[in-house]
Amino acid sequence: MLLSAFLSKRFRAHSGSNESQNGFVSFIAKASTIGILLGVAVLIVALSVINGFEQQLVHRLLSVVPQVEYVAPNRPIEQWPSKVENLAKQSGVTGAAPFISVNGMAQYKSDLKAVEVRGVSPELEKNVSSINQYTQGKLISQLDLDDVILGAQIVKQLQLQQGDLVTLLIPQVNQTGSDILAPKRVTLTLAGIVKMGGPIDSTAALIHLSKAQSLLGYSQQQVTGLRLQVNDVFYAHQIALRVGQTIPDYVYISSWFRTQGSLYQDIQMVRTIVYIVVFLIIAVASFNIVSSLVMEVREKQANIAILKTMGAKDSTILATFVMQGLTQAFVGVVLGGFVGVFLALNISSLFTWLSQLAGANPLEGVYFIEFLPSKLLWQDIVITVIVTFILAVLATIYPAWQATRVDPAKVLGN
Repeated sequence: MLLSAFLSKRFRAHSGSNESQNGFVSFIAKASTIGILLGVAVLIVALSVINGFEQQLVHRLLSVVPQVEYVAPNRPIEQWPSKVENLAKQSGVTGAAPFISVNGMAQYKSDLKAVEVRGVSPELEKNVSSINQYTQGKLISQLDLDDVILGAQIVKQLQLQQGDLVTLLIPQVNQTGSDILAPKRVTLTLAGIVKMGGPIDSTAALIHLSKAQSLLGYSQQQVTGLRLQVNDVFYAHQIALRVGQTIPDYVYISSWFRTQGSLYQDIQMVRTIVYIVVFLIIAVASFNIVSSLVMEVREKQANIAILKTMGAKDSTILATFVMQGLTQAFVGVVLGGFVGVFLALNISSLFTWLSQLAGANPLEGVYFIEFLPSKLLWQDIVITVIVTFILAVLATIYPAWQATRVDPAKVLGN
């Protein structure tokens, strides 16, 4: 192995010194190294951003949106306090709370905006939601009967200020559920603003549970649904089905997989696409190693023939050219790793700077976050390095084998 390493180094030094004859081979070798560098760097950065989105989905979005809900389709759920207490004791459940949800409109002056009016319990909502972390002004736990908390996009569209009076229009139906009646109107004070990015900012209208009950004609023991927070969001659906069997009421069972599952699936799909595309880029760069080594073997036929006549084994020749190809891959992997890790650790700041420079944020109002997250995992770096070296080894086998097939008699006899 030491002899192969020495010969590989000598071949590289000789190629660099004879630029007129080996310039093109040197160019192909450098191109393969640069290709591997870019592929490794792009893969590390892309996977870090995908990991960041997944982390923000779990720790940001899923801490606010309902993880599990039981919604009564017809009649309201009766005696909710005892049922909430029972649900909170179930295995896998970390919190439970009641709610009343109804679609409505928010009106300020002559402007209207469709909203999801949600009556929540100020005392229990903190057990199932982290929305207080993204609320300016009054928090959910401080909500009074005549207060409303609106999403930031609603406030912006209606041109509201904290403390303004806003009117909510709640639709009604008669007891038969057929004829639509005039909506109920209630005027509330804008006490808080939810700003976390994404759809919540454009739909959320939170009011006191008792106010929602009075608007819909419910008693203090009646609600339209129960909400859970679970200890493992990726098992939320299984927990929802198991725990739902303890509820005597007829309810629809819903988990975040129904409302946000497509977003999670999109993240996983993008991860798969990134793996495939970038590894194809690295494979193309590795193919350049094949090209450069094949041409170098042809140019070094005389040298190889002399080594064979001096007693060099085929295994030594094979290892020499394998090492030469792996050296190109090693340089690309190391430099690409450093570049990728540096960018992955600073991509969030870089994105913010570019957004400020351009005067527009492409993520604003589109996704559930308005910044570019990044989470660097050492497992991704290890997988990238291992797969790259495997491709590089495969790329060197054929030209190295061709070097062992050189016949000294034919080469030196000409």
